[in-house]
Amino acid sequence: MKVIVVGAGFGGINAAKTLAKNKSIDVVVVDKRNYHLFQPFLYQVATAGLSPADISVPIRAFFRGQKNVEVIMGEVAGIDQKSRLLKLSNNKNLKYDKVVIAAGAKNHIFNQDWAKHVYGLKSIQDALSLRKNILMSFELAEVEQDPVKRKAYTTFAIIGGGPTGVELAGAIAELARFTLSEDFRNIDPSDTRVILIEAGSRVLSTFDQGLSKKAKRALEKLGVSVWLESKVSNICKGKVELGSDVINANTIIWAAGVVSTDLAKDLEADVGVNLKRGNRLLVNEFLQVKGCEDIYAIGDISYFEKEELPGIAPVAIQQGKYVGKAIKRLFKEKEIRPFSYVDKGHMATIGRSKAIAQIGKLRFGGTIAWYLWVFIHIYFLIGFRNRVSVFLQWLWSYLTYKRGARIIN
Repeated sequence: MKVIVVGAGFGGINAAKTLAKNKSIDVVVVDKRNYHLFQPFLYQVATAGLSPADISVPIRAFFRGQKNVEVIMGEVAGIDQKSRLLKLSNNKNLKYDKVVIAAGAKNHIFNQDWAKHVYGLKSIQDALSLRKNILMSFELAEVEQDPVKRKAYTTFAIIGGGPTGVELAGAIAELARFTLSEDFRNIDPSDTRVILIEAGSRVLSTFDQGLSKKAKRALEKLGVSVWLESKVSNICKGKVELGSDVINANTIIWAAGVVSTDLAKDLEADVGVNLKRGNRLLVNEFLQVKGCEDIYAIGDISYFEKEELPGIAPVAIQQGKYVGKAIKRLFKEKEIRPFSYVDKGHMATIGRSKAIAQIGKLRFGGTIAWYLWVFIHIYFLIGFRNRVSVFLQWLWSYLTYKRGARIIN
């Protein structure tokens, strides 16, 4: 049996890893990049806390010891379901018995005219571009004589009060108030304005209401201005408009939602599959794309028919492992149980020694939650070198308030 896994994110890497344990199954991993990325730490790269190499590992290195796994760097152009062919953009075709689509998601900016004025955070390129802009903003403010322009340079507007927005807001505030506090002569980085804009009534809306309030208080203690029930009406160069209110900001960050990658729309055209909210592929209880029993979809690109699942790493990991086991059971002609997501809780960090955690009936925040957040995230990093590197850099940053990856490229 030959199984092609499209995408080497959390879902894809776990599906391929599980499948590879059966030596009778040939696994092909296809990704347009040559590395697996630990996306939850992208905000750390964007705020100079970590380098890209700390949160990524080459896919080939990960599967080096698996002789039944082949890695192909390429982009999928479509699927010929009748001939069971996966078409690549370089005009090559790959024969398959089963396909696992784990191509992830991209930033969902509601108004495309706004896209050129905002920074997203879904890739290493996004993180490096944002990091350059953040650091350059302080450099430009240092030599700017006009007080209005100087204020705009040190104003950061973040749209979206989910985990990405909250973590970015806290990290930028800490970078300005602690790391850069003594580096400049003509500006005071502690005067930096970080504004978190949320259309809803609270930040981190998927968390318990009490934890949301704790997160908001922790952000405000760091100097972040949290604007709730504030809907963006327009974005143009250096400006965010919220009705009659206008924020002049050199850096505008979009963290208000995602949509599946373009591959879902390609499959809609090729195979005639159903797309749900966010252009996600509708899957049944076995994570098979509806109407295509040989095609599975997992992670952010899938919409689970039974219940809507959050777009977080634990969901993709569980789905990847499930699909790997399900295909192996099919290979042995054994019965398969439907997929069932086990919610093991979720966490968010707000800043140095501050986090919130929601695990089962437990609700807690503060330093203990932060230590737990650190342990869990380092544990799920792929590669021993990455775990050690991230731990040592965080330890150094925790003890000295310094960040090492502050090079403007």
